[in-house]
Amino acid sequence: MADVEAWPDIAGRIEDKTHILPVRVYYEDTDFSGVVYHASYLRFCERGRSDFMRLIGVHHAQMFDAQNEDPTTRAFAVRHMEIDFLGAAKIDDVVLVQTTVLAMTGVRLKLEQNISCQDKLLLKAAVTVVVLDENGKPRRFPNTLLTNLEAYMS
Repeated sequence: MADVEAWPDIAGRIEDKTHILPVRVYYEDTDFSGVVYHASYLRFCERGRSDFMRLIGVHHAQMFDAQNEDPTTRAFAVRHMEIDFLGAAKIDDVVLVQTTVLAMTGVRLKLEQNISCQDKLLLKAAVTVVVLDENGKPRRFPNTLLTNLEAYMS
C-alpha cells in the first residue's frame, strides 16, 4: 500500500501513466452501518478524474472563462459508465482512486478507474467522458486539452 501520509499534493500524483488519489472515507460517505454508500464511489471517481485533469494542466475553472482558447467549450461530462462493485470500504478507511486513460478520439476520452483499499480492489469502472459546448452538445476537444493529453500519453 502506498504511504498516503507522505503525499505532498492534495491532487494526488501520476505514476506510470496512472493518476492516484487518496480519499479518506468520512461519515457523510457512508450509510447507517458505516459502510461506503454506493453513490459515494461515483463522487470519489469524479474527484479522481478532476484531479487527474488538474495535474496534466487542464483546470475546470478555465473552461468557464470567456478568455479561454475556445469560449464555446464549457464542461466535461460523463457520457457512459460501466461499474463493477467488488467490495466495500468503511468509515475512516483511506481508498486509492486510480485513473488511467485507455483511448482518446477527437470527442471522447475513455478511462479506466479503480478504487482500492489496502490492496483490495473495491470498484472497477469504464468511463467515457466528452466535452460539452455552451448548448450542452458534445464537441471536439480544444487544442490545449489534446496537447496536454497527448503529452501525458507519450
